[in-house]
Amino acid sequence: MAAKKRKYSKGASKSVKSAMRRRKSGTLRSGKSGRGGKVKSRAQAIAIGLSEARKKGAKVPAKGRSRRKSSRKRS
Repeated sequence: MAAKKRKYSKGASKSVKSAMRRRKSGTLRSGKSGRGGKVKSRAQAIAIGLSEARKKGAKVPAKGRSRRKSSRKRS
């Protein structure tokens, strides 16, 4: 059996781990530059960690197409 390729890099894993720690300590905040409220949800903490990993250039799959808002105008 062939070895499976990693979907997420180790860097992405570290980023998510860091976000989870910050959530537990109560310092993880949502929104651009942390202007939103405190993050209490596990799922939201993971999403923030993956987002940070993407910004750093780690290997992370792109967001789902259906969830992302379209930037073009619909008429």
